[in-house]
Amino acid sequence: MFCYQCEQTVGGKGCTKIGVCGKTAETSDLQDLLVYAAQGISMYAHRAGQLGLTDRAVDQFVVEALFTTVTNVNFDPVRLEALIAKAGQMLDQAKALYSEVCQKNGKEPEHLIGPAQWKVPGKRDEMLTQAASHSIANRVEAYGADIAGLQELIVYGLKGTAAYADHARILGIEDDGVYAFFHEAMDFLTGPLASDVDALVAMSLKVGEVNLKAMGLLDGANTGVYGHPEPTTVRVTPVKGKAILVSGHDLKDLDLLLKQTEGKGINIYTHGEMLPCLAYPGLKKYKHLVGNYGGAWQDQKKEFDAFPGSILMTTNCIQKPQETYKARIFTTGLVAWPDVVHIGRDKDFTPVIDAALAADGFAEDAEEKTITIGFGHNAVMNVAPAVIDAVKAGQIKHFFLIGGCDGAKPGRNYFTDLAQQVPDDCVIMTLACGKYRFNKLPFGDIGGIPRLLDIGQCNDAYSAIQIAVALADAFECGVNDLPLSMVLSWYEQKAVCILLTLLHLGIQNIKLGPTLPAFIGPNVLNVLVENFNIAPITTPEKDLAEMLA
Repeated sequence: MFCYQCEQTVGGKGCTKIGVCGKTAETSDLQDLLVYAAQGISMYAHRAGQLGLTDRAVDQFVVEALFTTVTNVNFDPVRLEALIAKAGQMLDQAKALYSEVCQKNGKEPEHLIGPAQWKVPGKRDEMLTQAASHSIANRVEAYGADIAGLQELIVYGLKGTAAYADHARILGIEDDGVYAFFHEAMDFLTGPLASDVDALVAMSLKVGEVNLKAMGLLDGANTGVYGHPEPTTVRVTPVKGKAILVSGHDLKDLDLLLKQTEGKGINIYTHGEMLPCLAYPGLKKYKHLVGNYGGAWQDQKKEFDAFPGSILMTTNCIQKPQETYKARIFTTGLVAWPDVVHIGRDKDFTPVIDAALAADGFAEDAEEKTITIGFGHNAVMNVAPAVIDAVKAGQIKHFFLIGGCDGAKPGRNYFTDLAQQVPDDCVIMTLACGKYRFNKLPFGDIGGIPRLLDIGQCNDAYSAIQIAVALADAFECGVNDLPLSMVLSWYEQKAVCILLTLLHLGIQNIKLGPTLPAFIGPNVLNVLVENFNIAPITTPEKDLAEMLA
């Protein structure tokens, strides 16, 4: 195996024996093969689409294949084998689609090579042998670190965008243009321009452009079904009774579980990136959705062990379950772990409910503690006049966006220290699980405007962008001219696609940490510095002084 797609990769270089995330070499290699197979599918689907013929099943499969390989999603080699076998069927389907549309248009089909000629192997050993021929390490050796790194930047951006597109699809929102771009970008990676630095950089920024569209689709899907998030006071300590903890990102899974647990005497808690769900009118209406338990994904082993109920993982963020709670943790959707019970497409959560009823539950109410969430773009726009007046009056001097993916690697206390050192006349916006570094600290308010505005999940970077654009319009300036600084933490591929979106929008002076991606070599970093002034974090004191200068 060779994997360097996440921030915690071994030595800041790459995992070669087992992933820091818990991914085995076997699982890693199967994921590499699945991505290679998806490229072959897209080669045919891209050309068929250009001639006017698409296949939704093919579109959806490529997105699911990419999302499946995001960090902390699917660790189960058995399920990966099945996806690779299905990839063979999808490849045949895409090839037939291309032949059909060529015939209709009186066009001779191109003879495609590379991934388009992939043949699905019959057994796992054969899959692993194939995977060894298509490893990232091989491409690093063939193309050099810079070219291979830029290729992976595109792949990782596509993986993150796939997560958002898949969530939107689950809620019934799909877009032909977004699907077409997945095929275009995957096909691009198999062609001659995939070794051209300028072309790779341009495609990376296009990934950012399409990711903005995908985040917009998901925002519309979430708010269309569940309403716009509203400022909401949320309990973060347990209440007496049986309990289920829901982690991941998927709103619909939570909704279905809430429906299936009504009247059963079970309290539902959110965890990690599910915290923002408590601000949606269509979800917080359920009386047994009682609050949030715990923090970010990397603390789950301790938190899940202490939780006296069952746990449902809806998307990525799973860690290797400890034996103490392995029998009461369940997966659904694309997330999977070997020997953990998986809830299928029927979404019958009876096993989760039964496990909760069999567990002890919380014996008593804990002391009540609360936080306030729900400051999506709609909520902030409702108070925008007051915010603008406060800026003009000198009451608000600066805005900071401090958030992103959290992780366990040392150095992330930087984000806590930075937030605590932000002056009292400044507002902090935050999103994603990086917020847990400081979201329970008291920040007070400025003239009734909370100094800490929790915007939501990682995909709610869309809200942050809408807020920034609205402020720039109000002050008749560009976003880069606003008194706004962005300090982002990253861990996995959704953070990568968000960064590419910000770069596509021309946002400059972003500070990124705790370390820079291993797949971004020094030469590529120089390009990013020269064009966008992107920089690694240093110390809270130094960075704060620079941002406020």
